[in-house]
This record gives sequence, structure tokens and C-alpha cells, in this order.
Amino acid sequence: MAQKKGLFLTLEGLDGAGKSTHVPWLVQALSSRNINVLSTREPGGTPLGEQLRDMLLNQPMTLKAETLLMFAARAEHLETVIKPALAKGQWVLCDRFTDATFAYQGGGRQLGGAAVNTLEAWLHPDLQPDCTWFFDVPLNVARERLAQSRDLDRFEKEGADFFERTRAAYHQRARQFPSRIRVIDSARSIVDIQTDLAGQLDALLAQWNSGT
Repeated sequence: MAQKKGLFLTLEGLDGAGKSTHVPWLVQALSSRNINVLSTREPGGTPLGEQLRDMLLNQPMTLKAETLLMFAARAEHLETVIKPALAKGQWVLCDRFTDATFAYQGGGRQLGGAAVNTLEAWLHPDLQPDCTWFFDVPLNVARERLAQSRDLDRFEKEGADFFERTRAAYHQRARQFPSRIRVIDSARSIVDIQTDLAGQLDALLAQWNSGT
């Protein structure tokens, strides 16, 4: 009998939206449901990807270079981590994926969607996340949270206009793919958010077990 493919779950949102806070909880919640889960992130997830991540977050570069490096890290990540894990039946939980490139480079940096679409179609034409959680907060909330965090990287140092465009691009993606991208009101309490996520996980697990 062929190995059932795992589910590919991604988390998206502005810097400061709080999505990364829920990653350890999601891993624990899946593990408690007897799901073998791999937690990873983008850019990053591989030795090469982590080197590219450091460059992307800290080194100034042109928009084309930035976008191509994002996809270079993603190419390595997909072929050496994500696809093999899914093929083995593992669920993959990834902190950011291509939706982030549409939002940050396409929207925030004003590259537009055409170039990102082309790179996406070349790199992973037949693979999309099974479920994407877009953790959404008003910009002022995200900025307040960032102000209380560690030293900021070059994306987090961008101005309000950049993040408004990025957030708008995320909402556009959510409208474009409503069955895949689920908008999470991340201004709520952690307990309320995790109650919401737990219900969605149970529904995903039921669908996966039934093969639908």
C-alpha cells in the first residue's frame, strides 16, 4: 500500500503578528494527535537556506536579487526537506512560504505579482500548502509588538507604508484562495487563537484520515 502523503501547513503574517508564537504549540498539538510533524521555516530550513536567510535579513541588496535569493533558498528547502518529508507521510509546518514572497516582495516592495507568479510556476507548479494560516493584526499592533522584541532585521525596520502594502497583499491572496488561506484574528488572546486552531487541526486530521 502506498504511503499516504503528509499535509503541508504554512503560517503567514506581518512581522509582529504573533504567528511564530504558535509554532511550538502547533507542533505539540499535532504530536498529541499522533501526527509525525516536521517544523521548519523560510527563508531557511537547510544549511544553505540559513546562510541565505542571514544575507536576506541583514545585507542590503536590489529587489531582483532579494526575490531570487528567496526562491533559491526555497528551491533547496523544497527538494531536500519539504518534499521528502511529505512523501514519507510527515506533516510539514512551515513558518512562511511563497505567499510571503507575494506579500513582501510583490506587495511591500512593489515588485508586483507577475514575476513571483513566474518563479512560483517554475519552482513548484504542482505543490501548494494544504492549509495556510494568515495571522492578521492591525499595523499599529504589529509595530508595538516589534518594538518590544529583539534587534530588528532590515525588513522589520521598514516604514508603515511598506507594511500596509504587505498586509494588503496578504489580504488579496486570502481573497484569491479562500479555501486554502484562513485569516486568523491575531489581536485576540493566545488562548482564543489556539482554541480556533485546535478546531481547525481536528477538521484537517479528519479529512486526512478519511482520504478526502
